[in-house]
Amino acid sequence: MIKIVAKKRVRPGKMEEFLSTARELVEKSRAEEGNVFYTLNRSLQEENVLAYVECWKDRAAIAAHNEAEHFKRLVPVLNAMCEEAVLPELYEELDL
Repeated sequence: MIKIVAKKRVRPGKMEEFLSTARELVEKSRAEEGNVFYTLNRSLQEENVLAYVECWKDRAAIAAHNEAEHFKRLVPVLNAMCEEAVLPELYEELDL
């Protein structure tokens, strides 16, 4: 399984609109084949910093997610409400 952490710094005055738009992305992403979990989290240190924390079965599931209609439509809208583009980080769980 692959986990993704994608941080977003939301512009001042845009949080409500961001969360309203993100709700659809979260709901539709959770329904995708290959999704294990998909959450949006707020930083305890900076209230305008959010992070998607996601888990996908494999790289094929991530590729399908990135091509999904809702992803292609909503992510540019959400990114426009953010201060800077931050690339998501991918993690693979270690079997210890």
